[in-house]
Amino acid sequence: MAVQERQHIDDDEVVLPERRASITVLGWLLAVGGSVGMLASAMLVIERVRLLEDPDYTPSCSFNPVVTCGQVMESWQGSLFGFPNPVIGVAAFPIVVTAGVVALTGAKLPRWFWLGLNTGALAGAVFITWLFTQSVYYIGALCPYCMVVWAATIPIFVYTTGYNLSEGHLKAPPALRRAVVDSRGLIVTVWYLIIAILITIEFWDRWYLVF
Repeated sequence: MAVQERQHIDDDEVVLPERRASITVLGWLLAVGGSVGMLASAMLVIERVRLLEDPDYTPSCSFNPVVTCGQVMESWQGSLFGFPNPVIGVAAFPIVVTAGVVALTGAKLPRWFWLGLNTGALAGAVFITWLFTQSVYYIGALCPYCMVVWAATIPIFVYTTGYNLSEGHLKAPPALRRAVVDSRGLIVTVWYLIIAILITIEFWDRWYLVF
Protein backbone atom coordinates (compact mmCIF):
# COMPACT_ATOMS: atom_id res chain seq x y z
CA MET A 1 0.00 0.00 0.00
CA ALA A 2 2.81 2.40 0.90
CA VAL A 3 4.50 1.65 -2.41
CA GLN A 4 1.26 2.33 -4.31
CA GLU A 5 0.73 5.62 -2.46
CA ARG A 6 4.32 6.68 -3.17
CA GLN A 7 3.84 5.76 -6.83
CA HIS A 8 0.67 7.87 -6.93
CA ILE A 9 2.55 10.84 -5.44
CA ASP A 10 5.40 10.41 -7.91
CA ASP A 11 2.91 10.35 -10.80
CA ASP A 12 1.31 13.57 -9.57
CA GLU A 13 4.70 15.22 -9.26
CA VAL A 14 5.39 14.34 -12.89
CA VAL A 15 1.97 15.20 -14.31
CA LEU A 16 1.17 18.44 -12.52
CA PRO A 17 4.12 20.48 -13.86
CA GLU A 18 3.19 19.32 -17.38
CA ARG A 19 -0.37 20.51 -16.85
CA ARG A 20 0.82 23.85 -15.51
CA ALA A 21 3.05 24.30 -18.57
CA SER A 22 0.16 23.38 -20.85
CA ILE A 23 -2.26 25.85 -19.30
CA THR A 24 0.44 28.54 -19.29
CA VAL A 25 1.07 28.13 -23.02
CA LEU A 26 -2.65 28.09 -23.70
CA GLY A 27 -3.20 31.12 -21.47
CA TRP A 28 -0.62 33.20 -23.34
CA LEU A 29 -1.93 32.04 -26.70
CA LEU A 30 -5.52 32.93 -25.79
CA ALA A 31 -4.54 36.31 -24.36
CA VAL A 32 -2.26 37.34 -27.23
CA GLY A 33 -4.17 35.65 -30.05
CA GLY A 34 -7.48 36.98 -28.76
CA SER A 35 -6.06 40.50 -28.51
CA VAL A 36 -4.73 40.37 -32.07
CA GLY A 37 -8.03 39.02 -33.39
CA MET A 38 -10.00 41.62 -31.46
CA LEU A 39 -7.85 44.47 -32.78
CA ALA A 40 -8.14 43.26 -36.38
CA SER A 41 -11.91 42.85 -36.02
CA ALA A 42 -12.25 46.33 -34.51
CA MET A 43 -10.26 47.85 -37.39
CA LEU A 44 -12.56 46.13 -39.88
CA VAL A 45 -15.62 47.53 -38.12
CA ILE A 46 -14.12 51.03 -38.17
CA GLU A 47 -13.26 50.75 -41.86
CA ARG A 48 -16.74 49.44 -42.64
CA VAL A 49 -18.36 52.40 -40.84
CA ARG A 50 -16.18 54.85 -42.73
CA LEU A 51 -17.08 53.16 -45.99
CA LEU A 52 -20.77 53.46 -45.16
CA GLU A 53 -20.34 57.14 -44.37
CA ASP A 54 -18.44 57.80 -47.59
CA PRO A 55 -18.85 55.36 -50.52
CA ASP A 56 -15.75 56.89 -52.13
CA TYR A 57 -13.58 56.18 -49.07
CA THR A 58 -10.60 53.90 -49.65
CA PRO A 59 -10.05 51.65 -46.63
CA SER A 60 -6.57 51.67 -45.09
CA CYS A 61 -6.34 47.93 -45.76
CA SER A 62 -6.90 48.31 -49.51
CA PHE A 63 -3.57 48.43 -51.34
CA ASN A 64 -4.22 47.04 -54.82
CA PRO A 65 -6.74 44.94 -56.79
CA VAL A 66 -5.61 41.76 -55.03
CA VAL A 67 -4.90 42.87 -51.46
CA THR A 68 -8.00 44.87 -50.61
CA CYS A 69 -10.59 44.70 -47.86
CA GLY A 70 -13.10 47.09 -49.45
CA GLN A 71 -14.24 44.56 -52.01
CA VAL A 72 -14.58 41.88 -49.35
CA MET A 73 -16.48 44.08 -46.89
CA GLU A 74 -18.97 45.21 -49.53
CA SER A 75 -19.76 41.67 -50.67
CA TRP A 76 -22.77 39.78 -49.33
CA GLN A 77 -20.34 37.31 -47.72
CA GLY A 78 -18.98 40.19 -45.63
CA SER A 79 -22.36 40.52 -43.86
CA LEU A 80 -23.56 36.94 -43.80
CA PHE A 81 -25.92 37.39 -40.84
CA GLY A 82 -27.25 40.81 -41.81
CA PHE A 83 -24.49 42.79 -40.09
CA PRO A 84 -20.73 43.06 -40.73
CA ASN A 85 -18.94 39.82 -39.87
CA PRO A 86 -16.23 41.60 -37.81
CA VAL A 87 -18.85 42.46 -35.21
CA ILE A 88 -18.78 38.78 -34.27
CA GLY A 89 -15.05 39.03 -33.68
CA VAL A 90 -15.41 42.19 -31.60
CA ALA A 91 -17.90 40.32 -29.39
CA ALA A 92 -16.14 36.95 -29.25
CA PHE A 93 -12.43 37.71 -28.95
CA PRO A 94 -12.75 39.57 -25.60
CA ILE A 95 -14.07 36.30 -24.14
CA VAL A 96 -10.99 34.54 -25.47
CA VAL A 97 -8.70 37.20 -23.97
CA THR A 98 -10.48 36.96 -20.61
CA ALA A 99 -10.12 33.17 -20.60
CA GLY A 100 -6.41 33.52 -21.31
CA VAL A 101 -5.84 36.04 -18.53
CA VAL A 102 -7.79 33.94 -16.03
CA ALA A 103 -5.84 30.84 -17.04
CA LEU A 104 -2.55 32.68 -16.50
CA THR A 105 -3.57 33.59 -12.95
CA GLY A 106 -3.77 29.90 -12.16
CA ALA A 107 -7.51 29.94 -11.51
CA LYS A 108 -9.23 26.67 -12.36
CA LEU A 109 -12.05 27.11 -14.85
CA PRO A 110 -14.85 24.51 -14.96
CA ARG A 111 -15.12 21.86 -17.65
CA TRP A 112 -18.26 23.40 -19.13
CA PHE A 113 -16.42 26.66 -19.73
CA TRP A 114 -13.57 24.96 -21.63
CA LEU A 115 -16.04 22.94 -23.69
CA GLY A 116 -18.01 26.11 -24.44
CA LEU A 117 -14.83 27.90 -25.48
CA ASN A 118 -13.87 24.93 -27.64
CA THR A 119 -17.29 24.97 -29.31
CA GLY A 120 -16.95 28.68 -30.03
CA ALA A 121 -13.42 28.16 -31.37
CA LEU A 122 -14.66 25.36 -33.61
CA ALA A 123 -17.44 27.58 -34.94
CA GLY A 124 -14.86 30.30 -35.56
CA ALA A 125 -12.55 27.90 -37.38
CA VAL A 126 -15.38 26.69 -39.61
CA PHE A 127 -16.49 30.25 -40.29
CA ILE A 128 -13.03 31.54 -41.24
CA THR A 129 -12.52 28.50 -43.47
CA TRP A 130 -15.72 29.37 -45.29
CA LEU A 131 -14.66 33.02 -45.52
CA PHE A 132 -11.30 31.92 -46.90
CA THR A 133 -12.94 29.95 -49.70
CA GLN A 134 -15.29 32.82 -50.49
CA SER A 135 -12.51 35.43 -50.55
CA VAL A 136 -10.12 33.39 -52.65
CA TYR A 137 -12.41 31.55 -55.05
CA TYR A 138 -15.47 33.79 -55.41
CA ILE A 139 -14.65 37.37 -54.42
CA GLY A 140 -11.11 37.18 -55.75
CA ALA A 141 -9.54 39.49 -53.18
CA LEU A 142 -7.49 39.17 -50.00
CA CYS A 143 -8.46 41.25 -46.97
CA PRO A 144 -5.37 41.86 -44.76
CA TYR A 145 -7.29 42.33 -41.51
CA CYS A 146 -9.43 39.29 -42.33
CA MET A 147 -6.28 37.20 -42.76
CA VAL A 148 -5.04 38.38 -39.37
CA VAL A 149 -8.30 37.09 -37.86
CA TRP A 150 -7.80 33.78 -39.67
CA ALA A 151 -4.24 33.55 -38.35
CA ALA A 152 -5.43 34.18 -34.77
CA THR A 153 -8.40 31.82 -34.87
CA ILE A 154 -6.54 28.74 -36.09
CA PRO A 155 -4.10 28.30 -33.16
CA ILE A 156 -6.81 29.27 -30.67
CA PHE A 157 -8.94 26.38 -31.92
CA VAL A 158 -6.10 23.86 -32.20
CA TYR A 159 -4.54 24.58 -28.79
CA THR A 160 -7.88 24.79 -26.97
CA THR A 161 -8.83 21.42 -28.44
CA GLY A 162 -5.47 19.98 -27.45
CA TYR A 163 -5.85 21.24 -23.89
CA ASN A 164 -9.35 19.80 -23.56
CA LEU A 165 -8.13 16.46 -24.87
CA SER A 166 -5.18 16.41 -22.47
CA GLU A 167 -7.40 17.24 -19.49
CA GLY A 168 -10.05 14.70 -20.44
CA HIS A 169 -12.70 17.36 -21.05
CA LEU A 170 -13.06 15.89 -24.54
CA LYS A 171 -13.23 12.12 -24.75
CA ALA A 172 -11.06 10.45 -27.38
CA PRO A 173 -8.95 7.29 -27.78
CA PRO A 174 -5.54 7.67 -26.08
CA ALA A 175 -3.67 7.39 -29.39
CA LEU A 176 -5.71 10.18 -30.98
CA ARG A 177 -5.38 12.31 -27.85
CA ARG A 178 -1.61 11.98 -27.84
CA ALA A 179 -1.38 12.60 -31.58
CA VAL A 180 -3.29 15.88 -31.36
CA VAL A 181 -1.68 17.14 -28.16
CA ASP A 182 1.86 16.34 -29.31
CA SER A 183 1.31 17.79 -32.80
CA ARG A 184 -0.47 21.06 -32.05
CA GLY A 185 2.31 23.22 -33.46
CA LEU A 186 2.62 21.03 -36.53
CA ILE A 187 -1.14 21.13 -37.14
CA VAL A 188 -1.15 24.93 -37.02
CA THR A 189 1.89 25.14 -39.31
CA VAL A 190 0.40 22.75 -41.87
CA TRP A 191 -2.90 24.64 -41.74
CA TYR A 192 -1.08 27.91 -42.48
CA LEU A 193 0.90 26.29 -45.29
CA ILE A 194 -2.23 24.92 -46.95
CA ILE A 195 -3.80 28.39 -46.91
CA ALA A 196 -0.62 29.96 -48.31
CA ILE A 197 -0.30 27.34 -51.06
CA LEU A 198 -3.95 27.63 -52.12
CA ILE A 199 -3.70 31.44 -52.22
CA THR A 200 -0.49 31.27 -54.26
CA ILE A 201 -2.01 28.86 -56.78
CA GLU A 202 -5.26 30.80 -57.16
CA PHE A 203 -3.61 34.22 -57.57
CA TRP A 204 -0.57 32.97 -59.50
CA ASP A 205 -1.42 34.90 -62.66
CA ARG A 206 -2.43 38.05 -60.76
CA TRP A 207 0.50 38.66 -58.43
CA TYR A 208 1.85 41.31 -60.78
CA LEU A 209 -1.11 43.46 -59.67
CA VAL A 210 0.28 43.53 -56.14
CA PHE A 211 3.37 45.52 -57.12
